[in-house]
Amino acid sequence: MFRARGLQRLLKPASSGFLVNGGFFSSLAADSQRLAGKVAVITGGASGIGKATAAEFVRNGARVIIADVQDDLGHAVATELGADAVRYTRCDVTDEAQVAAAVDLAVQLHGRLDVMYNNAGIGGDMAASSLGAIDLADFDRVMAVNARGVLAGVKHAARVMVPRRTGSIICTASTTAVLGDMAPTPYCVSKVAVVGIVRAVAGQMARSGVRVNAISPHAIPTPLAMATMAQWFPDRSVEEHRRILERDMNEMAGPVLEAEDIARAAVYLASDEAKYVNGQNLVVDGGYTVSKALNMPAPAAR
Repeated sequence: MFRARGLQRLLKPASSGFLVNGGFFSSLAADSQRLAGKVAVITGGASGIGKATAAEFVRNGARVIIADVQDDLGHAVATELGADAVRYTRCDVTDEAQVAAAVDLAVQLHGRLDVMYNNAGIGGDMAASSLGAIDLADFDRVMAVNARGVLAGVKHAARVMVPRRTGSIICTASTTAVLGDMAPTPYCVSKVAVVGIVRAVAGQMARSGVRVNAISPHAIPTPLAMATMAQWFPDRSVEEHRRILERDMNEMAGPVLEAEDIARAAVYLASDEAKYVNGQNLVVDGGYTVSKALNMPAPAAR
């Protein structure tokens, strides 16, 4: 979901890495129970960041409702994580009634909702286009999922959390909400809107004991991001697309940003450890958005 413009190191050597349990579970050594007894709904939980978060939530003791439109993937994840801990339900977040039904299912099955993770999102048409050529129909589609869908999740989570005067609402934004012009305008605008929703409602929710925060990930090789790379760089291999996302588009040397890192950030915001963290946008980008290279020739070597 990031523009190719400004990538200066597309051909640098790839570094080695490894997956833990197929990349599905955290590499942290010991299991914990930071979410023991909590009930969560995760929209977009069948793949990518949502799938990784479902796994981390279960590992930390939560019971999870995966709400997605990818039925086969959703059922497979629920089976893999265990029917006693996870239930899949179909949920198109552009339909408010389906979002409400996902929330109601959590209450019906478990008597409560402690965590609502509004993670479902789409990229829309990621092809580069000028401002004068923006397709407003595509803009409407992106906003319907990424912004309106998030607001629907916040609304219906609040409906069941406020009476209990407790709960954590988390929303997936993006570093494109922090720095402009890194992705097509509709996607950037939708993610700015997510951060705006969080800031608009956090104070009101605080007075009811409910916290609302955002997480802004940088480039990660999720299915959505890999599809974007294929569109931008059709002549490159899948391995090269992954390297562009993991290395060329990230700032920090050494560690690779993974979906599990965002999942662990969500565990923190969902847990009681974050009991006084509210209205924040937790940026997980290795420092990418705090610096910018000067648009000037490189100084002469000394």
